[in-house]
Amino acid sequence: MRYDVLVVGAGPGGIFTSYELKKLSPALCVGVFEAGHPLSKRRCPIDGEKIKSCVGCKSCSIMSGFGGAGAFSDGKYNITNDFGGTLYEYIGRKKALELMRYVDEINLRHGGEGTKLYSTAGTRFKTECLRNDLHLLDASVRHLGTDINYVVLENLYDALKDEVDFHFDSPVETVEKIEDGYRITSGGETHEARTLVISVGRSGSKWMEEVCRALSIETRSNRVDLGVRVELPAEIFSHITDELYESKIVYRTKKYGDLVRTFCMNPRGAVVTENTNGIITVNGHSYEDPSKKTPYTNFALLVAKHFSVPFKNSNGYGESIARLSNMLGGGVLLQRFGDLIQGRRSTESRIRESFVVPTLSATPGDLSLVLPKRILDDVIEMIEALDKIAPGTAGSDTLLYGVEVKFYNMEVAVNEKLETCHPGLFVIGDGSGITHSLSHASASGVFVAREIAGRLA
Repeated sequence: MRYDVLVVGAGPGGIFTSYELKKLSPALCVGVFEAGHPLSKRRCPIDGEKIKSCVGCKSCSIMSGFGGAGAFSDGKYNITNDFGGTLYEYIGRKKALELMRYVDEINLRHGGEGTKLYSTAGTRFKTECLRNDLHLLDASVRHLGTDINYVVLENLYDALKDEVDFHFDSPVETVEKIEDGYRITSGGETHEARTLVISVGRSGSKWMEEVCRALSIETRSNRVDLGVRVELPAEIFSHITDELYESKIVYRTKKYGDLVRTFCMNPRGAVVTENTNGIITVNGHSYEDPSKKTPYTNFALLVAKHFSVPFKNSNGYGESIARLSNMLGGGVLLQRFGDLIQGRRSTESRIRESFVVPTLSATPGDLSLVLPKRILDDVIEMIEALDKIAPGTAGSDTLLYGVEVKFYNMEVAVNEKLETCHPGLFVIGDGSGITHSLSHASASGVFVAREIAGRLA
């Protein structure tokens, strides 16, 4: 099959590339190849009753499929250059924000109307954080919720399905440069196009590295984020989440001078698992539907680690720690903060007696046997710092799930057009190592679509 544009990956980057291409140049023939399932067939078998842990599906419905890893997230679109990636370094701060707002408008037109846009601008909590050596990052946050986010994706798919050739359950095995474009192989069949956009997300990190090696595309070592997911009574953070919803708070530890940050805050949400390349880690969701809300708020505490010389494999380091957690706990480990401070493992009876009831079925254990001392010390110090602005955070019954790992692709060398050294080959989204969020990944898709449409018009 010969296309004008081939897109590898149907996550946010791939979706918005396709959307904008068909809007600007309806006559273009666009093919999208996705390793996972269509949205309607994405179902994780974990039900918390009969199946309580990951069964190792061939294609993880949480991480892959239409909508990418963000399909079952809590649908937070952070409109900011302060976090979520470094897209602005390539296309400029003004353009990056403009594109994120444009993506927000599209989401609102496709089912997101009525959802709230939060902002940290002018909030009193910024001052409160600074007084306690914490730093609240600036952002506008559109919270769709896991349920509304799903509706938006359904509507986007309905708008595209008759205009774009979607190939689901079709992982791409190889990518080749040919005389007049690019050739991909999937399921034993080859497909060609003048232009190729790769947007494989975090779950495609290993595959992306192989493609870069095969095509001699330069990459740079990126970071890995390690830490835990915290779950506590929603009332402890309600004075912050009711006004800001998502608060990105950064703290520099006194002991090591490391930066620790809050990430993916889910007011009245639930803790969930995710499968990345066969490794079970932890994440969180939240919903707009009042009937799906819980009495608890969860968020991640993450420490970023970069490696250069002589060890450069940041993701490999994170994987080894996650595998250790999986080995000890059969998946995710769970520990009360009070048990961690007292130097003892949590047991089923201690968890049962806790005032916080876990929203995820996890194995009680000892996180100090998994996380390096430095990382764990950073997490403890951050919890104690947060306790100053949200008293109760350091309570004995606060639950810690581990490990949470955010893998980032090796940063792919691209120019200001997000184009590699091979003309017509663009790498976008979280698979590029440049974006780390729904909003940035989506914006990068719109950006390259406009560039491609201008060339192929």
